[in-house]
Amino acid sequence: MPVRPATVADTAEITVLIAELAAYERLAHEAVATEADIEHWLFGPDPAARVTVAVPDDDPDGVAGMALWFTTFSTFLGRPGIWLEDLYVRPAHRGRGLGRALLDDLRARTGGRVEWAVLDWNEPAIAFYEGIGAEPVAAWTRYRWLPDRSGPRTPFSPQGPDHRRGNPLPDRLPGGETGGPWDGPTTSSTTT
Repeated sequence: MPVRPATVADTAEITVLIAELAAYERLAHEAVATEADIEHWLFGPDPAARVTVAVPDDDPDGVAGMALWFTTFSTFLGRPGIWLEDLYVRPAHRGRGLGRALLDDLRARTGGRVEWAVLDWNEPAIAFYEGIGAEPVAAWTRYRWLPDRSGPRTPFSPQGPDHRRGNPLPDRLPGGETGGPWDGPTTSSTTT
């Protein structure tokens, strides 16, 4: 079997794989996760994600790559799916079917969607994904909200004014402005 679930014993190797992927993606400056972070969030009491590792044929104790993923839920389909956060196979092990084996493992875990993002300049990855039948999702833009860029509290904040009154969907935002999913079809859910 070329893939297996990662264990806590793989923590150091997963941390190195993340650093290698970040370097390949020209994002090494963003890869600040430590082994302690990885161990806590992947193998602690409340794991945030899972990892499947690819095992090379010539080294059953080695790790040639990984898929780091977590479950999602589609409200439109009414079923769970998978978000693939990272897929990485070390260059020396590429072309052996390990990336496909990692993706096939994820596909077998859900009858729902398997989704991921790919850097627009990563043409080898795009060709690989399209070769297995995956397609880009048209008309969607990915957003990211960082903690250091948080604006004013929203009505959904545990400390927000409407939370105290038990009103999760106020007619107006704090300050009197309108806008939000309760105001009609001008906005859309970010997940489906």
